[in-house]
Amino acid sequence: MSSPRYTHIVWPLFRIVIGLLFTCHGLSSLFGMFGGKGGTGETIPVGTWPGWYAAVIQLVCGLLVMVGLVTRPAAILASGSMAYAYFVVHQQNGLMPIQNGGVTPALYAWTFLVIAAFGPGAWSVDELIAARRTPQVATPEPERV
Repeated sequence: MSSPRYTHIVWPLFRIVIGLLFTCHGLSSLFGMFGGKGGTGETIPVGTWPGWYAAVIQLVCGLLVMVGLVTRPAAILASGSMAYAYFVVHQQNGLMPIQNGGVTPALYAWTFLVIAAFGPGAWSVDELIAARRTPQVATPEPERV
């Protein structure tokens, strides 16, 4: 079975956009950018559990996934942090994500799990590093007659 025609373009774009969006959440919570926490311009006080640590994970893992550097571990950490956010913070307010405001964490948890499973794809630092480690095999030149 061959892969769809545009997979090599769509997958890296998907990874980049998801990483960028996650990074924006971290920037918002840590530095008040883009309206800050909840759109109020507020930031999370340093060291506050679990919000400040989640924001650091969002910033760092979002950047790593976006550029495709140590993508799988970063995506696993991001996925786990969003699963924690869903089950510990949101699920106490209702069973279903639409009831408890946990749609975004649930989507991020599953999205990052998929990114961890499939890897970074093209246009990633991981791919550049792998290409440099792969020995280039010289092909023999044909004999001239």
